[in-house]
Amino acid sequence: MDVISLGETMVLFTPNLHGKMRYLNQFTSKIAGAETNTLIGLSKLGHQTGWISRLGQDEFGAQILTLVRGEGVDVSRVALDESVPTGVFFKEIINRDHVNIYYYRKNSAASQLTPADLDREYIAKAKFLYVTGITPALSPSCKDTIFRAIEIAKDNGVKIVFDPNLRRKLWEDDEARETLLEIAGQADIILPGIGECEFLFGTRNCEKAANSFLTLGAKLVVVKLGEKGAYYTTAAEKGYIDSFTVKNVVDPVGAGDGFAAGVLSGLLDHLTIAEAVKRGCAIGAMVTTINGDIEGLPNRKELNQFTDSNLNDEVNR
Repeated sequence: MDVISLGETMVLFTPNLHGKMRYLNQFTSKIAGAETNTLIGLSKLGHQTGWISRLGQDEFGAQILTLVRGEGVDVSRVALDESVPTGVFFKEIINRDHVNIYYYRKNSAASQLTPADLDREYIAKAKFLYVTGITPALSPSCKDTIFRAIEIAKDNGVKIVFDPNLRRKLWEDDEARETLLEIAGQADIILPGIGECEFLFGTRNCEKAANSFLTLGAKLVVVKLGEKGAYYTTAAEKGYIDSFTVKNVVDPVGAGDGFAAGVLSGLLDHLTIAEAVKRGCAIGAMVTTINGDIEGLPNRKELNQFTDSNLNDEVNR
């Protein structure tokens, strides 16, 4: 197994038209979850991925399980619970620059995750354990589960990849900051956004923030800078990678998850760090061009066509 992750995936309802939801009555249902977004992105590129979670034994849970499995992610460690529901959320798109997310996930099946749901041997066989800051915010038992998974991974030489993925609505700032920094202190690779750098270290200077993560013990830090690309650093090298140009941003949600998939894919393919980060920037850009969190994730042919097209555009300018 290349990458294993654990966390919540929900059914996403998006209005068929833009505007305030109070005026809309037709919705399209899809699935979305930070961890499965990244796992699916990796799977589409040919990597082996596995997901650990809990779903309600209901139709929404069946929808998620079917779709995630259909995208090539191993779901053998997903438990079904008939006593609690699968979480859902709504995406309200006022316009391309104004997107609101409304979650209905309290006491969902995934929030009932406990360390007992973890299979030590399953985690031990992975190359990377990918975790986000969303899962520990769902419940105390989820927080315990994340730290137990990290412990298992470290005991077995599995590299920890951490995307802080801050969700301030889920917990108090002090607890969030303390927990995210504790996880960061155990991670090998950290993929923060510039806003999360400011939240954790009080600075939007990506180089200073990245160095703070290195001081905590990370071996590689890649800071997402949105339209400005990304900055990466290790103890031995550092650099900036430009973003990719897209003509029409349709839906920016999920771009960071695609970015993570690209970076991890590049590392699994033994690319240089700069090349891996460039792949992350490419996939992050591609995700924004299609409505939905996973629908814009490319296979290798689509990724190559996109990067070649951008290269040709730069040459012809």
